[in-house]
Amino acid sequence: YAPWCAACQQIELAWESLAKESEHLGITVGKVDVTQEPGLSGRFFVTTLPTIYHANNGVFRRYRGSRTLEDLQGYVLERKWKAVEPVAGWRSPSSIMMHGMAGLFHLSGWIRQIHSYLTGTLGIHVWISYAIFFLATLLIGLFLGL
Repeated sequence: YAPWCAACQQIELAWESLAKESEHLGITVGKVDVTQEPGLSGRFFVTTLPTIYHANNGVFRRYRGSRTLEDLQGYVLERKWKAVEPVAGWRSPSSIMMHGMAGLFHLSGWIRQIHSYLTGTLGIHVWISYAIFFLATLLIGLFLGL
């Protein structure tokens, strides 16, 4: 979810109710703010918000059903998740490829922070910051090419 997401705000009450009943249902319910954890949004390949996954014994399934409390409970209690195709191996959040994707999301956040530091704190013009990143990318590419 993201704090600014209207669809996330609509499901919040049902999600909190599900979390309160999680012990009774024999599940664990979590919530991740993708603005605070960009690596997880890359690892889980989040393209829409809110995105709901069911995980059981390392097998991930994306929930695409109705977002009412009753439907969420039914998905678990009636074991409807068994009829849902698991996420493909290469796209599974536990795969090496998605670990790499999470790393790229972390890298982009790190680059954004450096850019903000250069332009905001040091007062460097935006285009000079871009030039610094261009030269750094070029030099790293040349170094790796050697």
